[in-house]
Amino acid sequence: MNAFLISTGIVALAEIGDKTQLLAFILAARFRKPLPIVLGILIATIANHAFAGLLGTWLTALFTPQSLRWVLGISFIAMAVWTLIPDKFDEDDARLTHFGVFGTTLVAFFLAEMGDKTQVATVALAAQYNALVAVVAGTTLGMMIANVPAVLFGDRIAQRMPVRLVHGLAAAMFAVLGIATLLGAGESFGF
Repeated sequence: MNAFLISTGIVALAEIGDKTQLLAFILAARFRKPLPIVLGILIATIANHAFAGLLGTWLTALFTPQSLRWVLGISFIAMAVWTLIPDKFDEDDARLTHFGVFGTTLVAFFLAEMGDKTQVATVALAAQYNALVAVVAGTTLGMMIANVPAVLFGDRIAQRMPVRLVHGLAAAMFAVLGIATLLGAGESFGF
């Protein structure tokens, strides 16, 4: 349960102001069909984060427990810094309209999420907790918590969201997780 809750919270906060959330705003404004957009986001996120979670789980087999602890601790601290850097959105990510609303959202979200901080976080969280299903379910829920309101309420939310504060909270969570990992908090998980 801990892996699920931490994964949900970290990704929900990290996703605020992220390029995929900006993509959600743009798709919602362009198509004005929330249901296929939300379903596209959900399916793309599940596929992307399942891949990332599998990669994270695989990494646990490659490193000794001590090495993995250092790699993960430093990765979480790097994620804290990365979270503080504002994302820039490339309009080309939303120009796949020949696939329809659902297909455009699915392809655009999957591609935009490749190498994104929430995907990298999913890799690290899956390696940290060695709980693939809980981490993927948590990171997917975190993505949905951040993006569904963006699709449904668009600009009304964007204007009122304290993005810098939310990024600061997410960065603090990553930093605490990184420091805790470096100090051996993951030893109960085998590293």
